[in-house]
Amino acid sequence: MADNGTLEKVMIQAYEDRDMQKKATERPFALPINPETYSQSYKVENESRVGSGNQGTNPNYVATLPEELKLDFFFDGTNTVEGYAQSGNVREQIQSFLTVVYRMDGKKHRPNFLQIIWGKDTTFFCVLKNLDINYTLFQPNGTPLRAKLSAVFTEYKSPEYRVRTENKQSPDLTHRRQVTKGDRLDLMTYRIYEDSQYVLQIAKANRLTTFRQLKPGQTLLFPPFDPNEIVV
Repeated sequence: MADNGTLEKVMIQAYEDRDMQKKATERPFALPINPETYSQSYKVENESRVGSGNQGTNPNYVATLPEELKLDFFFDGTNTVEGYAQSGNVREQIQSFLTVVYRMDGKKHRPNFLQIIWGKDTTFFCVLKNLDINYTLFQPNGTPLRAKLSAVFTEYKSPEYRVRTENKQSPDLTHRRQVTKGDRLDLMTYRIYEDSQYVLQIAKANRLTTFRQLKPGQTLLFPPFDPNEIVV
């Protein structure tokens, strides 16, 4: 509920573009009943290898996977639920929901990008990953009167946003640095790898005949490399 006691519905705003600037619908889609359950999933992918004759593993970090948000909720067509915010039969309600989160747009050849909003504390930019629909109540002729939905949404960040926020500076990535007056290769190496002993590898990678007199303005590459590599 809001601070003033007003019940706030879960809202899903659809966007046509990956930067979440062009709305696909004039108004967000409101879930008729707030979720029964709400869960978040965080995963880190590691690569584990066991050497011959060794016990245990030494997991190597690969990536932090996108966060996932799961919502369980239902659509109802019995007209008996107080405060229910959707009209039409259950199939019509589900089709409206699918149009927002699932249907592929013929112009951009993909479903909409989404923003899930619940009050002031929950804002989740995402795309639909998985949706299960379970019909639980029927009229005598088989027409569904109620359906329970379990939707999983995967966090989405545009490539531009990821570049701005991830600030990747680890030594397993290639870096470019421009030499300024007074720079020394050993100090520049230390800033990247936190160890200046790899200065010979960096000199070799940049084909430097000498690393004691760097030229201001020149660009040096600091690539990933095997720390155990012997440079002669």
